[in-house]
Amino acid sequence: MKKKITALLLILMTGSFSARAQGCMEPTSSTGGPTIIGYIQPEFRYEFNGENADGTSKDASTWCLRRARLGVAGNIPYDFSYYALAEFSSFQNGPYMLDAFVSYNRLKPWLKISMGQFKKPFGLELSTGCQDLYTINRSKVVEELTAPDRDLGIMLSGTTGTKKIFGLEKENIISWYLSFTNGTGKNVFDGDLKKDLTGRIVIAPYDWISIGGSYLAGKQKNPDVTVKEMDERMRYGADLQLKKYNFILQAEYLFGQDKGSKLIGGGCGSTPELVVGDFKSNGYFAQLMYNTPWKLMPLVKYETYDPDMDQEDYIHEAYRVSTMTFGLNYYPNDWTRLQINYMYKTEASSSTELINYNEVPNDMLQIQIQVKLN
Repeated sequence: MKKKITALLLILMTGSFSARAQGCMEPTSSTGGPTIIGYIQPEFRYEFNGENADGTSKDASTWCLRRARLGVAGNIPYDFSYYALAEFSSFQNGPYMLDAFVSYNRLKPWLKISMGQFKKPFGLELSTGCQDLYTINRSKVVEELTAPDRDLGIMLSGTTGTKKIFGLEKENIISWYLSFTNGTGKNVFDGDLKKDLTGRIVIAPYDWISIGGSYLAGKQKNPDVTVKEMDERMRYGADLQLKKYNFILQAEYLFGQDKGSKLIGGGCGSTPELVVGDFKSNGYFAQLMYNTPWKLMPLVKYETYDPDMDQEDYIHEAYRVSTMTFGLNYYPNDWTRLQINYMYKTEASSSTELINYNEVPNDMLQIQIQVKLN
């Protein structure tokens, strides 16, 4: 088991593109026995909020339990596997069921069929489990445009396995995912016949490069019961990962279009807020990491998000927000990770209109330690 856990860590440290779109973690037992899975993430935050009018500090700091997740996963000979993970942290409004699904694996690697509640197969960063993220937070554009990140339904997935295509020797050159879900989010009944369709394909012709594309479309009831027309939601994205000479480069672009209403906020385990209206939104992130010989990984990340492309970037109700993250990750052993992130945030502002000046003191320092249970 220790060898398998070590192998999982090596995958993380070398930046593998194996997208765990269904659940955060993988079972370590392949013989049928259940495996306890989970992790805890104690965290310290310091917010740089500037000063009040009287010169007193508005800074704030707190300790919190970012996530506390516990579950079980395993295989049932010879064709089925199961996965269930619950969130227990009160800072994520726990406890509640996060993921719970059963998979049919007889046709792997070409086809795997899963049914239950799972993370939608959309994008690079969302497909990365919270315990495997290189930064403490996901990008704002990902949290906004993938909400709700979990849903109930059925997912088909597969890879090309060991088959040699395009004259290449590499395994799993193409991976694909297709899901049909309620569109209402985790632990919620669907009240209509409309379902969300989400698809993702990843092409990895060589070990050092992976290219992904994602698409989502769906319809939901408008929150106003007097409106008979269904709300529409559409997303698409493209992502790239490069790994060479101990460097890891990741970049992702997302675009979203909402008619009738949209969800904002949310993120990993949180509850998004619904806002009425028509919106076009987009954004991207790019981050660079370096694996040193001392179990340390310095990183820098730039991200930007425009919540309403039809308005000027500096308009107060929908200005573009950009963030630079400077981080350092330390992996003392196979189960423990320490992350330090400083986030420098900038809000788009008008250079000529004082009323549209948006820059505010809201930088943040975060320190998080994570311990995995398996």
